[in-house]
Amino acid sequence: MTTNLWLKNADAIFTACDQPASGLVIADGKISQVLTPGQSPTVQIHQQVDLSGCVVTPGLINTHHHFYQTLTRCLPQAINKPLFPWLQTLYQVWQHITPEMLATASQLAALELMSSGATTLGDHHYVFSQQLAGAMDVQVSALKELGARLQLTRGSMSLGESQGGLPPDSVIQDEQSILDDCQRVIAQYHQPGPGAMVQVALAPCSPFSVTQELMQATAMLAEQSNVLTHTHLAETEDENDFCLRQYGLRPLDYLEQCGWLHNRTWLAHGIHFSDTEIKRLGTAGVGIAHCPSSNMLLASGICPTLELQQAGCAIGLAVDGSASNDCSNMIQEARQSLLQQRLRYGAEKITAETVLGFATTGGAKLYQRNDIGTLEVGKQADLAIFKLDEMRFSGAGDPIAALVTCGAHQVDRLMVAGQWQIIDGEHCTMDKQALIAKHQELAESLRRLAN
Repeated sequence: MTTNLWLKNADAIFTACDQPASGLVIADGKISQVLTPGQSPTVQIHQQVDLSGCVVTPGLINTHHHFYQTLTRCLPQAINKPLFPWLQTLYQVWQHITPEMLATASQLAALELMSSGATTLGDHHYVFSQQLAGAMDVQVSALKELGARLQLTRGSMSLGESQGGLPPDSVIQDEQSILDDCQRVIAQYHQPGPGAMVQVALAPCSPFSVTQELMQATAMLAEQSNVLTHTHLAETEDENDFCLRQYGLRPLDYLEQCGWLHNRTWLAHGIHFSDTEIKRLGTAGVGIAHCPSSNMLLASGICPTLELQQAGCAIGLAVDGSASNDCSNMIQEARQSLLQQRLRYGAEKITAETVLGFATTGGAKLYQRNDIGTLEVGKQADLAIFKLDEMRFSGAGDPIAALVTCGAHQVDRLMVAGQWQIIDGEHCTMDKQALIAKHQELAESLRRLAN
């Protein structure tokens, strides 16, 4: 028998339409009714939750991250460095990560994301040392109990220092091993179609850490397997210089030469594109993961989101790596985007609704999913509920704007596919304090191994 859950009396609900809403009916893991203020359900209600004093948003969608990096937050030898020196310093540490460290780091990053409103968690894992050859299996197993949707990318690095690349040879793999494992991971874990809880994409790390042959072969495999492709691109001017030196091409030209300029590709950062390149990206339908905090901390630049969006690109929001952002908080990332993007475009063009759109509908479009990202009848019941009872919200007149500009930090409740995963700010199955203690111990162990 279908159980109908009525979520009622919300102060505001961020929906896909202009009509105000104050309630939702959830049935069979989906949204069955969206109710306007004063409207009652038209079906028999079996359970109800009063959301007075709360704001409801679609579950936030993180489009780029590196879960393993939670182990190296604020690492003294990496602080205050730009991207390339930062990476070269941290690779020497990351080569020592064990499967247990990866599992715990993934759980901590996932719980941090979920606690901040994310229901779909994207991760880009690309460090495959000898002891981490089964990294994707480790992540799927570790993350299953948290109950979130996963967009995992099988990353790769094949161009080590000995061949002119950035990473040490200890964290790269040969191309055939990479492609074989990509094929295995897709077959074993990727779930196509609406309602999928785990999806897999293929993600060579960057132009300065993989060969052109691997980029091309990955594009072909992704097309054959009907999965998405992902990589870092145009994050810094250093990357532009590297591509010009190594390939005689700017990064976007190189990407096109490798067969990646199409609507199944999304790129992390997308800062340093020319006007012509932005038009080409939009025409091709390439998605962009906008990472404001990481870009600011590494002084990389500001993503031209509105030009990219106007050209035809989907813009998703992303917290990026926990060693460049040092935080995995999605609703805080929306605030960072609001502040950063207003520096570029002004106050009228960048609103709370704009950045929440990046974090919801933009992320769904980027992942090519029409079952999540909005609170509409028939969509998956993925939603975040924030209480407005903290001191920071006192006196706020617009609940949606308050969520972003007053700085919401943590959800009161989180639902994924109609199931509560967080209630009263606590995950229903994960012991947060025990996880933090274990994670801290493993991070300290990693630092000792690297010294």
